[in-house]
Amino acid sequence: MIEYFLSLDPFLQALIGTLFTWGMTALGASLVFMTKTVNVKLLDGMMGFAGGVMIAASFWSLLSPAIEMAKGGSVPAWIPAAVGFMLGGIFLWGIDKILPHLHPNASISEAEGIQPNRRKRSTLLVLAITLHNIPEGLAIGVAFGALANGFPEASLAGAIALTIGIGIQNFPEGVAVSMPLRKLGMSRRKSFYYGQFSGMVEPVSAVIGVLAVTLMEPLLPYALSFAAGAMIFVVAEEVIPGSHEEGNRDLASMSVMIGFTVMMILDVALG
Repeated sequence: MIEYFLSLDPFLQALIGTLFTWGMTALGASLVFMTKTVNVKLLDGMMGFAGGVMIAASFWSLLSPAIEMAKGGSVPAWIPAAVGFMLGGIFLWGIDKILPHLHPNASISEAEGIQPNRRKRSTLLVLAITLHNIPEGLAIGVAFGALANGFPEASLAGAIALTIGIGIQNFPEGVAVSMPLRKLGMSRRKSFYYGQFSGMVEPVSAVIGVLAVTLMEPLLPYALSFAAGAMIFVVAEEVIPGSHEEGNRDLASMSVMIGFTVMMILDVALG
């Protein structure tokens, strides 16, 4: 099975990986069929866990391999990592300022982006999570692209660990979209549809990530770091602050620690 997967085109590998992460988003969104509400403490703990997974994935699966790949190059190894990391954060910051969106649990007056007041609250909620899924898809695409290019620092286990980690943290994201939509009076079916729709961007961005690193191989350390910076921006700007909004800070903080530990174990044990 592993040999067969390795024989696949990197685009197909990344597509399969992001279909799994999209499926996890859909699984989280499907809770709307089973319950009217989700325990706030549980949701905050899940979001904190997701933040920990993303932080660990950013270092163990992206930044660390990027630094190793850059060693022996024409510039110090820290330069590609630092430049790519900052560019990833700046890129997400720019999209955050442009794309109309509304974070879960925020009032409509707190909507961000260009002319957000012209959009429905439901649309803004979906756009918020969709925005956050872009760097996750890119990260998976870049990881499989690095593997296909034969870099010794890249490994199938590392790419799979990254995919599993992002899939785990996509579950609460699906919940975070579908449940608020249900509260707004949307039907269960529509709430699920829009909840899982937010994960649809991941396969698209994964293909873009693979394309970028296969066409521009020397930029791979920058691409890995870029994906890490974009993910950290999402964690710092939305995931962790969102998990603290209902006052469950200790629970959310410990969940971050647990999520980081689980992802670290996955990456190191599988790698």
